[in-house]
Amino acid sequence: MAGWYEERVLSHVIERSLSDPRIVQWRRAAVAPATGEVVEFGFGAGPNLPHYGPGVTSVRAVEPVDSAWARAADRIDAFGRPVQRIGLDGAHVAGADASVDTVVSSFTLCTIADLDAALGEARRLLRPAGRLVFVEHSLAPDEGIAKWQKRIQPVWGALAGGCHLDRDLPRLIAGAGFDVRVDESAYALPGVGRLSTWLVRGTATAR
Repeated sequence: MAGWYEERVLSHVIERSLSDPRIVQWRRAAVAPATGEVVEFGFGAGPNLPHYGPGVTSVRAVEPVDSAWARAADRIDAFGRPVQRIGLDGAHVAGADASVDTVVSSFTLCTIADLDAALGEARRLLRPAGRLVFVEHSLAPDEGIAKWQKRIQPVWGALAGGCHLDRDLPRLIAGAGFDVRVDESAYALPGVGRLSTWLVRGTATAR
């Protein structure tokens, strides 16, 4: 369960920062391949719902912040398909093995404390032909930027609810037993914004 800071401050800051049109276009492209029954890690206030295509039949939400879930009500109503909150942590998800078609993570794998367990849950939940679709900020490929990401990580993590700037997420997803295809990677924002906006978008299938 999220604490006061996460409920009252951080979730609003994150929601606003991820509403930048330059970020939204990444989100839209990332979730477009989702189909069928979806489990979404880090559902937030439902910003992905308007971007799901008609092939998505239902969404099972994993979201630790009660206030964010409450703010999703209008988007859920507009979505018009079943949306159910099934858990608080991607490392522990309710659901049968091989029961969903798509696992979606958008700007979430950077924060889950037990990332290995969450990726294991994604593999467990996915049907044999299922896919993990993702858009995340990741460790930058430029040595100078990466050095600063690692340097400021202790402070950043404390202020940003455990978010990691220094996770090489395509490598970590691959290490959890997925074949990863990165469809797009770039800095979404210029200047100092590059420290937190080396974005990677792609899909992964279990080996």
